[in-house]
Amino acid sequence: MSLETVAEDIRDEARARAEEIRIDADERAEEIIEAAEADAEEIREQRQAEVEREIEQEREQKLSSAKLEAKQERLEARRDVLQSVRDSVEAEIASLEGDRREELTRTLLDAATAEFDDDAGVQVYGRADDADLLESILADYDGYELAGEYDCLGGVVVESESSRISVNNTFDSVLDDVWENNLRDISSRLFEEQ
Repeated sequence: MSLETVAEDIRDEARARAEEIRIDADERAEEIIEAAEADAEEIREQRQAEVEREIEQEREQKLSSAKLEAKQERLEARRDVLQSVRDSVEAEIASLEGDRREELTRTLLDAATAEFDDDAGVQVYGRADDADLLESILADYDGYELAGEYDCLGGVVVESESSRISVNNTFDSVLDDVWENNLRDISSRLFEEQ
């Protein structure tokens, strides 16, 4: 064998080896690219899932916040309506006149007198506009006298110095009690709750 044949064999062998290395490198590069693409796809899917979770969480928070705000606005509107009804009732009570006002005032004064056995010097306070009415009514009660004004819708506040008792039988106090005891029913009727 000649030197040239040996050199040619070595070259062929080197070429074959280089081709094997290139094929191996191409296969390895393909594997690396596939692995990288799979990792990238997995990362993309994870990130997409995270983004979807964040979007859902933010949507839930905004929905919850909107529901809470709507509920607060409904409650505020209900409070406004209830206050309007209360104001209307107070205006109606304040405008009572004549026999009806006298009847209610006498009833409240009679209820208060039960607390004052035979006390002398019982003082009665009432609405300034009711002074004449109270004077007329008190003429029927011995030892009772109109002592001054009381800021109220009507009715009486009765006090005795000797027994240190004070009874608030104003229209306001009666309305407060009735309102408090019936607020749930009033609200149910106004807002048609079951």
